[in-house]
Formats: sequence, C-alpha cells, structure tokens
Amino acid sequence: MDPVLEELEFLALSPNRVDVLRLLAAEPHTRRELGSETGASQPTLGRILRDFEERNWISRTGAGYEATATGRLVADGMSEFYELVETELKLRELIEWLPTEELTFDLRALRSATITVPSQTRPGAPVGRIVDLVGDAEQVTVLSHAFNDRMLEAVTEWVDAGGNFEAVFSADAIEPVRNDAALADLLRRLADAESASLRVYDGPVPLAVTLTDSVVSLLLRDDGGRLQAAVDTDSPEVTDWARDVYGRYRADSRPLTSEMLD
Repeated sequence: MDPVLEELEFLALSPNRVDVLRLLAAEPHTRRELGSETGASQPTLGRILRDFEERNWISRTGAGYEATATGRLVADGMSEFYELVETELKLRELIEWLPTEELTFDLRALRSATITVPSQTRPGAPVGRIVDLVGDAEQVTVLSHAFNDRMLEAVTEWVDAGGNFEAVFSADAIEPVRNDAALADLLRRLADAESASLRVYDGPVPLAVTLTDSVVSLLLRDDGGRLQAAVDTDSPEVTDWARDVYGRYRADSRPLTSEMLD
C-alpha cells in the first residue's frame, strides 16, 4: 500500500488522532487537558501519543506535549483537506447548476455559505432568502439574465423607501418583462428612480448575482430555468469577485430607460 495513503488512513480512522494533533499543533497540552478537550480516555490518549512520538510528530515538554515542525505540517494539511471535503459535500448536489467557468475564486470560499433550496412548503425559499437580505441592505447590486416578479417587487419597494440600487441585465431578460404589464411597470419605476441605475448588456449573462452590501448571493437555475437554490456568503474573496465581474459587464453595457419598456 502507498505509505502516504497508509498515514492518511491512520489519521482518518480515528477522530481522536486528528483532534489531538490539531490541539498540539496549536499549543502544548498535558494529557489531562487533551482528555478534557477531546473526551478520549487516558488509555486511548496513551496509544495516540506513543504513535505520534514514533512518527516524530510530537515531543514531550515541561508543559506536557507539543507538535514538532512536521507534526504541525501534517495537522495543517489535515485541516485543509477537511475543509476541502467539507466544502465539496456542501456543493455536491449543486455542482451541475453552478456556473463554475465564471466562478474564478477558490470554491473553498463557499465553505461557510448559506444554501437555501425550495421545499414542498416553501417553493420560493431561495428568492425569499435574497429578498430578506435586500430588506436589511443599504446598497444592492444585481447582475442577472432573468427577472423574478417577487424579487423585482421587493427591490422596487425598497428603492421607493430610499435604497440605492444598480443593476446590469441581459437584453434577453428585458423582452419578457416588456410583455408583462405589471412587471414592466415595476421596472419602469426602477428605471426612473433617482437612486437606481439600470443597464442592459447585449450579450449572454450566465450569472444571477446579487450583492447586498458585502453579502454575495447566487441564484442557481437548471437548464429548464427552474430555480434550484440560492447560495449566499460574506466571504471577502467572493465579494471581491462579484464586484469585479459586475464591473466588467457594466463597462460593456448601456443604460436602460423607461422608453425601452414601451
């Protein structure tokens, strides 16, 4: 067997081993402290510490035990791998709808993201999540290839109440709205509002991104246009990405005027 895989298996088969190594990589601990923090019995800790000493991952000190340089290396690697797999598990059911070619940030930035999916009792939960975020925001920015009537109504009311809004929509998204009198009226009110700036991008827009202050939300749809999930995060890396991608589409867009909806 590959010796690297053997070491990975050695750690992965015992959560206590991972926890003990992580604790000792952070700072020295006594056996009693390790037992208190991990819940492992003293005989179990004895075996773990002996195994770690044999691998030169830890050393004894006057304060108990601490990780060596290579022990810290392994602990850091296991933490990184744990976070990677944790993120993959969170995104596994969504990957077919994620516009991954456009998501140029490290997907690990979505590790702590909130994922909202439709349910039988709350089919509109993803949009509801973003509407709630809009209600608490001071600035809302949107880049999208489609309109949602509930979202459009919420944003219009929020702008009427004094919110600052800017958006870039694909030209293909405008036509269906123009053919719906109620939606056209809402969009016209937005286009005429002093605190709103709406623009149209003539090419395809493969994203539906909403930036509410520093929180980025992605609306994910399947090939049939059905809403599958909302993913939101306040990760600075994702926020920077959203502002950058919005700026690029905005630079190649043109103003949307109320006359365009007539």
